[in-house]
Amino acid sequence: MLTRRRFIAISAALMPSHALARAPDLHVETGLALGARVTLRLQHPEAPRLARMAMAEIRRLEGVFSIYLPDSALLRLNRNGQLLAPPFELLECLALAGRVHAASGGRFDPTIQPLWQAEAGARGAGQRLSDAQRSAARALIGWQGVGLSSDAIALRPGMALTLNGIAQGYIADRVAALLADNGLTRALIDSGELRALPEGDWPVQLASGGSVALRNRALATSAPLGMTFAGDGESSHILNPETGRPVQSRWRAISVSAGSAALADALSTAACLSRDRDDVLALCARFDDARLEAAVPA
Repeated sequence: MLTRRRFIAISAALMPSHALARAPDLHVETGLALGARVTLRLQHPEAPRLARMAMAEIRRLEGVFSIYLPDSALLRLNRNGQLLAPPFELLECLALAGRVHAASGGRFDPTIQPLWQAEAGARGAGQRLSDAQRSAARALIGWQGVGLSSDAIALRPGMALTLNGIAQGYIADRVAALLADNGLTRALIDSGELRALPEGDWPVQLASGGSVALRNRALATSAPLGMTFAGDGESSHILNPETGRPVQSRWRAISVSAGSAALADALSTAACLSRDRDDVLALCARFDDARLEAAVPA
């Protein structure tokens, strides 16, 4: 069994400016997406209506990305090994995942799901994976086994995907685009990852003690021990595709910002497997608008 709460190393999320705190049209709406708490902070005369629209969009996107809803697009892909006429959002998210997989040398790998399921199943039964079981599960992973086209997504037999390291950020991006298309310019979307619209600064305090002022930008934080396998509280939920074992990270938390919350989400996840700070900086440098904001040593 796994604790589903993802650790986000952002203290209390926000330190709003006095002007924002006093603004009569600052509306706060909360909900859930992919098992994480969602908070929308919108400043607009019609903020309640726009917030309802955004929450409806989040529910729609859960029908694409959830790994638990029985009829989600992702679950149908995993169950059947292929998905005809896939949703555009799933294709776009997987295309970005492929870019980060290549840039990270395979450290970010959504095909890790069979290994993750095997590890979680063994831990839930109070056991540990044997070398043979781990080897069998590792044989089912590998990005080269994913086929993408506008007509279909196909997986090698036995493969399955998880988008837990990118989908929350992607949902934040889609909600931000929806709100912007409806005339909203000042908002902060928190889906577990943060995405700010173009107007106003949203100061965010990091676990490292520093802060970032978000404007038309996203911030994501990953923590290797933010979610652990039951039984020891020490085994990270993030698995190393190369070894097939929970990552032994030197970081307590990694925060990355980018123009896209999906990109920041994926890079912060991949960075948990980095060797050192220079390695994280090199990874972020492969994307024009990404930068490391904080790396908190374990």
